[in-house]
Amino acid sequence: MNRSAKSQRVSWWFLPKLTRYSLTLLLSAVMLADAVGATPRKRGLQIAQQPGTTQQNAAAKRVSQVLQRPKFPPLPKIPPLPKVSPQPPNATRDATEWVFPIIQLPQFPSQPPNATRAAAERVFQEGKELYQQGTAESLRRAIGKYQEALKLWQQVDDKRSEAATLNSIGLVYSDLGEKQEALKYYNQALPISRAVEDRTGEARTFNNIGLVYSDLGEKQEALKYYNQALPISRAVGDRKGEATTLNNIGLVYSDLGEKQEALKYYNQALPISRAVGDRKGEARTLNNIGLVYYLLGEKQEALKYFNQALPILHAVGYRAGEAKTLNNIGGVYYLLGEKQEALKYFNQALPILRLVGDKGGEANTLFNMASLERSQGNLQQAQTHIQAAIDIIEDLRTKIANKELRTSYFASVQGYYKFYTDLLMQLHKKDPSKGYDALALQVSDRSRARGLIELLTEANIDIKKGIDPKLLAEETSLRSQINAQEKLLSELSSKKETPEQLLTNTKQQIQNLLKQQRELEVKIRANNPEYADLIYPQPLTLKQIQQQLDKDTLLLQYSLGEERSYLWAVTPDSLNSYELPGREKIDKAAKNLYNNYLKNPGMLGVSPEETAKAANELSQLILAPVADKLGQKRLVIVGDEALQYIPFAALTTPTKSVDGSDYKPLVVNHEMINLPSASTIAILRKQTKRRTKAAKTLAILADPVFTVNDQRVTGKSANTANNNIDQQLEESALKRSSRNINRSEIQRLEGTEKEAKEILKLVSPSQNIQAFGFDANYNWATNKQLSQYKMLHFATHGFLDSTEPELSGIVLSLIDKQGKSQRGFLRLTDIFNLNFPAELVVLSACETGLGKEVKGEGLVGLTRGLMYAGAARVVVSLWNVDDEATSLLMSQFYSQMLQQGKTPAAALRAAQLKMWEQEKWRNPYSWSAFTLLGEWR
Repeated sequence: MNRSAKSQRVSWWFLPKLTRYSLTLLLSAVMLADAVGATPRKRGLQIAQQPGTTQQNAAAKRVSQVLQRPKFPPLPKIPPLPKVSPQPPNATRDATEWVFPIIQLPQFPSQPPNATRAAAERVFQEGKELYQQGTAESLRRAIGKYQEALKLWQQVDDKRSEAATLNSIGLVYSDLGEKQEALKYYNQALPISRAVEDRTGEARTFNNIGLVYSDLGEKQEALKYYNQALPISRAVGDRKGEATTLNNIGLVYSDLGEKQEALKYYNQALPISRAVGDRKGEARTLNNIGLVYYLLGEKQEALKYFNQALPILHAVGYRAGEAKTLNNIGGVYYLLGEKQEALKYFNQALPILRLVGDKGGEANTLFNMASLERSQGNLQQAQTHIQAAIDIIEDLRTKIANKELRTSYFASVQGYYKFYTDLLMQLHKKDPSKGYDALALQVSDRSRARGLIELLTEANIDIKKGIDPKLLAEETSLRSQINAQEKLLSELSSKKETPEQLLTNTKQQIQNLLKQQRELEVKIRANNPEYADLIYPQPLTLKQIQQQLDKDTLLLQYSLGEERSYLWAVTPDSLNSYELPGREKIDKAAKNLYNNYLKNPGMLGVSPEETAKAANELSQLILAPVADKLGQKRLVIVGDEALQYIPFAALTTPTKSVDGSDYKPLVVNHEMINLPSASTIAILRKQTKRRTKAAKTLAILADPVFTVNDQRVTGKSANTANNNIDQQLEESALKRSSRNINRSEIQRLEGTEKEAKEILKLVSPSQNIQAFGFDANYNWATNKQLSQYKMLHFATHGFLDSTEPELSGIVLSLIDKQGKSQRGFLRLTDIFNLNFPAELVVLSACETGLGKEVKGEGLVGLTRGLMYAGAARVVVSLWNVDDEATSLLMSQFYSQMLQQGKTPAAALRAAQLKMWEQEKWRNPYSWSAFTLLGEWR
């Protein structure tokens, strides 16, 4: 019996592929500031719809909240663009979007003479003039002028001008690359525009918010806001705003790979911009059309459009746009093989980007110059450029306070780190004595799990310490609104006649409120002195990594690249590096092993020899070069992309046999530990070093009750419904998660009670606490008494939801002794709020080691929640495990720890080896699913 119904939500073989170091062109997007940024007030960020009058709510309701391709009234017929030919090979890129802003100032309405108003208009105009100068210094000064104007507008209670100024401040911050700050001001402008029914301002703010999300890599989120802006612009006859948003929707489709769809929107935007005399808008759309042709490999056609855009931008004095188009022309010449011509254009673009303070655009052009220099064999010059680009990215990243947005941005620039890693390894090949391989390892580690490292660093900070009570009250209010909407969703979902649109809108409202809650958390953190003093932790250097190792430990760190991949083998006193095949070849072998032999069908008709053959195929690719260094050392694995799903214990020291007949898995000679990054272990050790060890040994939970049909439910109530609102919300969340991962029912795990009782025989009654059946519930799992135990063991179902990660969790008893439903879903958000300072947490459940694959972060799921809660080590699984096999494995695991005194890493190896030695359990499906993450000492 499997511990879980099959769940196939983790489609890891669809990992996005980076095109090999191709140049990155700059996209043209527009920020309208006709209702645009200013001083923050005591409120959380309010992106979603705000409470308002019936009239305001009715107006807001007309705006589509649903993510879909917009359906709009037909447009006048316009001449079609040239037909696009199919995309040639290697013409795509790892796209990074950069905002191409255009500011449009509000027209101040006629008002009676007023000295304050006159002063506001004058100061605002001074800010506009500074903005139009376009230098980094003038932009900073413009913010000061806009802030002065804002206070004056507030004195005369001119809400429209206040919103316009807020939007303007946001626009400047966005130009400076400070996207989080920009978002803060846009979110202050939006409710003001709504309150005064300024629909044009509302649409333009929606557009601007969309651009921030697009720039941070959240393309689908950006599309939501564009799809709210466009119908409003059309309804109020704002043709310029309409063209702007059409252009920006085109950008999203281009970035999502739908080039023809992108052209369709550009084709609508271009004639509108020309009709209203918007020369900047015309130029940006010409630039974007050129970009599509570039991506489709039609280089001459791309050059034609870029060359139409450039003189317009020069004529209207829009330096930032001019620099971006110069960059793009350079990119085309690069692909045409005219590299000196390309460099000429890059060298024209770079000083302009620096002058106007466009840090993102500067990093992009530096990346292009690095790629060009590398292609000409100038590796040192390429290193100078890419290092400068990375420095900019690191700086921009720290300016994003919201953790989710920071992660999205970091994912969007992973190509820079991959390029730099590969460049350094090529320098190492050219001159092995200069330590370039050590620097490459540091750059590779710098690109990994930064969000997790920062989470662990801040784990012991009480973010609510000394916070304004008003913010805490706002947090309570948001939580109540979320609860109410969750209850409504639960009620609507239970009615078959509920319209799908109503369900969709309710879900969207919940998502909007959750987003406000996350943004409020950012504000609470920012106001905490202890948190504000926290410096972002830096990844380790080679020397620091080596200090974390001992003589019996070998670190194997991987980086998968398009043409070639790399492996670094690190000991306390040595570093060896190896070049491996490209990503596609390794992906293919890893996918074959995981899907066909380990995860599924597992023991069903697949022999150990067949599994061994597939394991050996992957081992030949990723372990053969380092085979002579393995010995019998403990192996610490930092995987990359597909390799994060592979239990290295099931791989083998590469053999000459191709049929798997001499298969000897690595577990025979090696302990195995997994880490998200090499730097993670230092943070974990720092976190656990000074804390007092728990006094008691083991807390264990097993065999919960999931349904009223369970034979243990004897006192069935006539009314099993539970009217507790919180309970209903949790039930709703569990149902949603079940649907997301295709689980139709939650089956009892009878073997877990036997497993738990066998483990408990090893611990004296005074040293353990246990919960079986009905007692294995939410209240027990969240009780503060668990902080007194060194080991926590959960033998139950785990839900890993990649669609809505916040719904991931551990399923506990859902039914009480009276047959009534009770709270029993320990969600990921709950885990983050727990205090589990345990030496070891074991999730003896299914797929608990998986999670949402995020570039730069790896697998984001239950593991990071448990580490944040304080666990020094976590044992989790990589697929749906067999109930009987897991019970035997866990009994052996605890026996090795508690009776033989072995470390968790050594004990897991011994237990897996014991299983492998038995004919019945010889297949790696039965014993290799569980992996240990964290401390090995």
